[in-house]
Amino acid sequence: MKKEKTYKNEEVLTLLGRIYQSEIAGVNRYLHYSFMITGYHRIPIQNWFREHAQEAITHATLIGEKMTSLGGHPPILSSQVKEGPNHSIKQLLEESLHFEEEAINLYKELAALSEKYEDIALEELARSLVKEEVEHADEVRKMLIKPE
Repeated sequence: MKKEKTYKNEEVLTLLGRIYQSEIAGVNRYLHYSFMITGYHRIPIQNWFREHAQEAITHATLIGEKMTSLGGHPPILSSQVKEGPNHSIKQLLEESLHFEEEAINLYKELAALSEKYEDIALEELARSLVKEEVEHADEVRKMLIKPE
């Protein structure tokens, strides 16, 4: 009988766990932000935050599935979500940019680690998620530019 190969790289699994927790926290964060939007620009910005909450669910699902396929176990708790003192659109977007940049760094770290361990599939997943997060950060930066 052939014995199944188990992925034993705790370094990769630990990082995937951190990423999973971050994405789950993003669901909570972006939903919260969507509830806090007020004013005449509420609907498009509220929808934008809810789309990002949905995308965080998608990312968490991808990462959770990858963890279990590698023999890991996704953590049950998310990372802590800190709430800023005010809920202006500008403040929420600045906080969003901060978290997008953190996600970029986590996914870049995963890409580098995957390359080190020659896990091409994981590296490709990480690179595709870096691309998505960079695009989000660019979008937020544009949203923060004050219109003339």
